[in-house]
Amino acid sequence: MRFINNPTHDLTYDDVFMVPSASELSSRMDVDLNSHDGTGTTIPIVVANMTAISGRRMAETVARRGGMTVIPQDIPHAIVDSVIKWVKSRHTFFDTPITLSPHQTVADAVSLLHKRAHGAIVVVDSGKPVGIVTEEDCKSVDRFTQLHQVMSKELITISEDLDSRAAFEFLNLHRHKLAPVVSSNGNLVGIMTRIGALRGTLYTPAIDNAGKLRIAAAVGVNGDVASKAAALIESGADVLVVDTAHGHQKKMIEVLNAIRSLGSSVPIVAGNVVTADGTRDLIEAGATIVKVGVGPGAMCTTRMQTGVGRPQFSAVLECATEAKKHNAHVWADGGVRHPRDVALALAAGASQVMIGSWFAGTYESPGDLQSDVNGKLFKESFGMASARAVAARTSGEDAFERARKSLFEEGISTSRMYLDPKRPGVEDLLDEIIAGLRSSCTYAGARTLNEFADRAVVGIQSSAGYAEGRPLHSSWGS
Repeated sequence: MRFINNPTHDLTYDDVFMVPSASELSSRMDVDLNSHDGTGTTIPIVVANMTAISGRRMAETVARRGGMTVIPQDIPHAIVDSVIKWVKSRHTFFDTPITLSPHQTVADAVSLLHKRAHGAIVVVDSGKPVGIVTEEDCKSVDRFTQLHQVMSKELITISEDLDSRAAFEFLNLHRHKLAPVVSSNGNLVGIMTRIGALRGTLYTPAIDNAGKLRIAAAVGVNGDVASKAAALIESGADVLVVDTAHGHQKKMIEVLNAIRSLGSSVPIVAGNVVTADGTRDLIEAGATIVKVGVGPGAMCTTRMQTGVGRPQFSAVLECATEAKKHNAHVWADGGVRHPRDVALALAAGASQVMIGSWFAGTYESPGDLQSDVNGKLFKESFGMASARAVAARTSGEDAFERARKSLFEEGISTSRMYLDPKRPGVEDLLDEIIAGLRSSCTYAGARTLNEFADRAVVGIQSSAGYAEGRPLHSSWGS
């Protein structure tokens, strides 16, 4: 990356823009978005290890589209183990259906319908689909009504042998938005939507050597971290993320040395830092990837409370430059609110971009879907240093220690993240982000992410310059 006008101060994503370069690419689909940092992703998107965002549904869905989700460190290992194994057991092409029996009730269905973006319940009897229930079927119906009384029985099914094009054409021919996928003996395998069939031609799932979906898991820096890391590796985590707010500290160095001594080949991500010195020290201690970002997150109050942090574009640029000297990589963690920000983080040299609050308001995040007084749907999100997160993290300690630590909370404990009616699922947001990123690469004349970071030409702009680029009535950033 090079600047067309030299910076005199640190820069955020809003402070910069990219100019077009000569390009030989004729299509955005000529761009290869596979990662080059050893994590095995096919798009450079990582879902941040936040309790309100990263769960098994998010992990499954994002991995199927080529990204990766980091399961938070505050969850008991038995649960993390079950989540990893569940994600590894999911189909790499078909979505996971929500299933109920014919004698379960409308109340059961209503409580589950919004757990997946496809918005359907598959009614199953002896392993075979016998009906479909949607939200429309449940309107104006007594909540104790059994599903066999309201389900659509005119069922079409898709053979598990059909490819993306054939599945789309089958659904289009029958004018159905979705259908259960069945094996040769008629047992339910998954569910396929028309848009899911199209996405199957645009994305490549992130899979391990055994053909299973990839997933990452986080640990903190306290306690017997080496044992925790070993247990996560044994459970099947593809990437370990050692995470603490201030990553450039002695405890992190000790933890990295201990984990590296395990002898595992699993990539180790460590952070957070914002300087070349911090990046170098973590790499020398054993990190293969360094997580960059202090204070840019939407739920984070660190800068306002402590004065500590750094504008994210400059932080990523400096840390990525240093990491490259050591044949290592950085992840840009926080501060992305638009597709342009993702592209700029990658132009600055990041190998992946971590996304948190942006994905909180989707069907796939773990929270319960709620409705405000105007009927708008939302989910609650919170920062990982907030009162809510600290309470969860210290639940095993005595009342005195919990009370003491509650005095040092940072971050927002409750924020409503509204679902975008046009993009209510995380896949909808991925479509928007990846389309923008592919176009950015074509503007730079780059076929790969490495080429993009090399070829990108970036300028510095005023706030008026940034405002000029925003479309009128834009919902971005609102």
